[in-house]
Amino acid sequence: MPKSKRDKKVSLTKTTKKGLESKQNLIEELRKCVDTYRYLFIFSVANMRNNKLKDVRTAWKHSRFFFGKNKVMMIALGKGPADEYKDNLHKVSKYLKGEVGLLFTNKTKEEVKEYFSHFKEVDFARGGSKATMAVTLDEGPLDQFPHSMEPQLRQLGLPTALKKGVVTLLKDHDVCKDGEVLTPEQARILKLFGIEMAEFSVQIKCMWNSETGEFDKLEDAEEAEEEDEEEGSDD
Repeated sequence: MPKSKRDKKVSLTKTTKKGLESKQNLIEELRKCVDTYRYLFIFSVANMRNNKLKDVRTAWKHSRFFFGKNKVMMIALGKGPADEYKDNLHKVSKYLKGEVGLLFTNKTKEEVKEYFSHFKEVDFARGGSKATMAVTLDEGPLDQFPHSMEPQLRQLGLPTALKKGVVTLLKDHDVCKDGEVLTPEQARILKLFGIEMAEFSVQIKCMWNSETGEFDKLEDAEEAEEEDEEEGSDD
């Protein structure tokens, strides 16, 4: 029987080497930024959206952003006083948990906080996020949808039918309650009806000064940590 062309052995040593090389390059790049920029900030993201983060990167071309690969970033900065790249950088590493990133910039703390305190954009919620208000759909025709959409709406749990070719909601329907964790179906319904509940925002958690080695835990970071702990205990 002829051997399949797909039946090829992949050398794990090659893939591992490539992965290690990528991590090493990231570590070197991060340390280069530590040496180049005056300030390093840790930021967290609420309702992460790649396109929104891309907008922030574009607006801050004068600075450098790194998002993801927390463990590698911790190695670059240092996990403790003994292996930190520069004084007090290990204090920054303690904040590398969850959806957080690094911002290297020459902008001051005041400029950074001012910009991000006002940068908030509303988007459609996804399954798993919490509803920010109760939503009820009223009985009656749904003229915004073509008749071909009716089966899809019914599959999402809406009590719909076609009446004279018009998609119609047969009775009032509660989509979600305030504070309820949304299912993928509920999130899809909200999007179809144009109801936005998610707010993309960036919060600055702490700052490190490369010239003085000074570490500054910012005012609202402590409150955010308490909220994260509360949410974690609810899961």
